[in-house]
Amino acid sequence: MEISEKLLCLFSTEVSAEEDRYVIEVPRQEVETGDIDPEEVYRVALISRDEATDTDGESASTQPQSAPSEPQPPVDVGETRYVEIEDIGKQGDGIARVERGYVIIVPGADVGDRVKIEVTEVKSNFAVGEIIEETF
Repeated sequence: MEISEKLLCLFSTEVSAEEDRYVIEVPRQEVETGDIDPEEVYRVALISRDEATDTDGESASTQPQSAPSEPQPPVDVGETRYVEIEDIGKQGDGIARVERGYVIIVPGADVGDRVKIEVTEVKSNFAVGEIIEETF
């Protein structure tokens, strides 16, 4: 499955019935971090966990499922992300938080910067990203 670089956020949610329509709730954090503006119109893609396919086009449900003993990092080496720097670390590097509060350290970034990064290193509790675009 190919995912657009224009992806603003990714989350899991339920579809709920409300009178004559169905509703998908966007987590408050996505609006508060500025990724989503409640006044804008967005395209929404729905991906079923049961019918999702991997990059080879095979159904994910045919792959053996093994539950990891602890949550896996939400990023991979080489992945590009759009992030907002929320804090500065002890050594002066920018700090961004993504899914589940996972930290990405971004050297050379300042609080408030919105940058496109490439993840260069991934550890269980943090990752390091290199700026590839100053603002977006």
